[in-house]
Amino acid sequence: MKRRIGSIDRRWFETVASARLPGADQVLPPLSRAANHGRLWFGTAAALAVVGGPAARRAARRGVGALALASVTTNAVAKYAVRRRRPVLTTVPAMRRLSKAPWTSSFPSGHAASAAAFAVGVALETPRYGALLAPVAAAVAFSRVYVGVHYPGDVLAGCVLGAAAAAVTCYWWPPHPSPAQFRRTRVRAPALPEGEGLVVVLNSGSGKGVPGRLPAGEHLELLLPKAEILSCGPGDDLDEILDEAVTRAAGTAGVLGVCGGDGTVNATARRAAEAGLALAVFPGGTLNHFALDVGTPTFEDTAHAVARGEAVRVDLARVRDGDGKEVAGFVNTFSIGIYPELVRKREKLEGRIGKWPAAAVSFVEVLRTAAPLRIRLDGQDRVLWLLFAGNGQYVPDGLALTHRPRLDDGLLDIRTVDAEAPLARSRVALSALGGALRRSRVFRSERVEELRLSGLEDVTGLAYDGETAPTPDALLLDKLRSALTVYSPAAPLDEIAQRARTLTLAANRQPKRGPTG
Repeated sequence: MKRRIGSIDRRWFETVASARLPGADQVLPPLSRAANHGRLWFGTAAALAVVGGPAARRAARRGVGALALASVTTNAVAKYAVRRRRPVLTTVPAMRRLSKAPWTSSFPSGHAASAAAFAVGVALETPRYGALLAPVAAAVAFSRVYVGVHYPGDVLAGCVLGAAAAAVTCYWWPPHPSPAQFRRTRVRAPALPEGEGLVVVLNSGSGKGVPGRLPAGEHLELLLPKAEILSCGPGDDLDEILDEAVTRAAGTAGVLGVCGGDGTVNATARRAAEAGLALAVFPGGTLNHFALDVGTPTFEDTAHAVARGEAVRVDLARVRDGDGKEVAGFVNTFSIGIYPELVRKREKLEGRIGKWPAAAVSFVEVLRTAAPLRIRLDGQDRVLWLLFAGNGQYVPDGLALTHRPRLDDGLLDIRTVDAEAPLARSRVALSALGGALRRSRVFRSERVEELRLSGLEDVTGLAYDGETAPTPDALLLDKLRSALTVYSPAAPLDEIAQRARTLTLAANRQPKRGPTG
C-alpha cells in the first residue's frame, strides 16, 4: 500500500511538472518565494491589523498564532519523524526551479502548512477575510509542487496539519462568536438622523478614529454631524462634564453618548441609568469590552443604530457597603485579590500571543508572589487567590473571558480560585498553562442574583471596570435589571463596506484645490 501511494504521488508530481499553465511561470515561483519564512503571511497580518477593524485584528492574531503552531509542528516534529527525499527535478523546467533548493525533508510541506494555518485561522474569526485569503493560500501550496520541491502528498499533508493547528488554537482561545450566538433583548430608542439631539462626552485621551485619517472627535462629527460633543481633556473634571452632558441630553432628545474606555463608559452608564437616558457607546478605549458585547465594535455601528433608533436592554451591576450605600457600579467586571494585576499583565501580552495564553502566563506569574485572601462569601469562610464577578454570564468558563451572550440575564457571574486545597498553587498554575483551568477542582464558577462579602478587613482594594476603590468591611453585589437602554444595530454592518464608506465621506470633506493646485 505504501509503495502504491508513493507511485501515485510521483505520477501526480510528473503531471504537474509537465503541465503548461498560462501565466503560472510568472506568478507561482515568485509567490512561493514570497512565502519563505512566513513573510507573506506576516505582511498580510500587519495589513489586517493596520487597516482592518476589531475583527480583522483578531483574525490577524489568530492567523499568526496558528502559523507559529503549524511551523513548530511541521519543521520541528513531522519532518524529523518522516524523512522523505525531495523530488528529482529532471522533469521540471529550469525556469520554474528555485535558485536555492530546500535541504530538509520533503514531508510534509512547511509552506503549505503555514498557508493553511494562517488562512483557516483568519477564517475562524472572519469568514469573509478567510475567503479572500483561501485562493492565495491554495496557490502557495500548489506552487510548491509546481516549482518541484514537494510531492502533492507532501502538500496535502501540510494543509491538513496547518488546518489542524488553526483548529487547536480554539482550545486555548475560543473564536469571537457570530452575531447569531448573542441573545440581546431588543427595544426601541429615539431615532436621531445625523445625531440631532445626541450629547456625546468625548474623552480626548482616546484618539481612536479612522486609522491614519481622523481623530475620534472628527470621526464623530463625520458620522453624526448634528451631535453635540463635549470634550474632556487631561486637566478637566470628567464628573462635571458628565453632569453637564446629562442635563443637556435630558433637555433635548434624552440621549447621552460616550466615547472613551470602559472606565469612562461605566461612569456615563451609571448617570444614564439614574436619569433614564438612552446611551450611545462609541468604542474609544483600548479594549472596549462593553462596546464589543453590546454589538458596537466600531463608530459606524453605533452611528447606524443611533440613526435608526435600534437598541438593547442592559443590566447595571452595583456594589454597596454594609449600610446599603453604593460604593461602585460596573457594566463589565468587579474583582478583589490578584485579578486586577492579572488583567494588567494579560493586556500587555494578549496582542502578541492571544487572550487565553496571555491570561495563563500572567496568572502563573502573579500567583507566584500573591498572598491568599481570607474572606466570607454569603457567610461561608473561604481562602481565595481571587474573586471575580461579571455583569452577566461570560463564556467560556475560565479566566480568558471573551464575551457575554446576553446582557440582561439578571445574574452575576462569580468565579473564584481556592487557595486551601493541597498543592493549590501548583494545581492552579498547571491547569492555567494547560488551558484546563475551568475543569480544575480549585476553580469554581457559578451564577447568582446577589453575593454578600464580609471579613474584608485585610483586603486593600477592589477593582471595577478598570477603576479602583477602597474596600469596606462588608459588601453586597447585586443588579439593577434592564436599567440601561444602549444603542446597538439590529443587524451587523459589513466591516469592509462601512470603512470604505467612512473613508469616502472623509475624502469628500477635504477642501478642493483650485485650478492652479
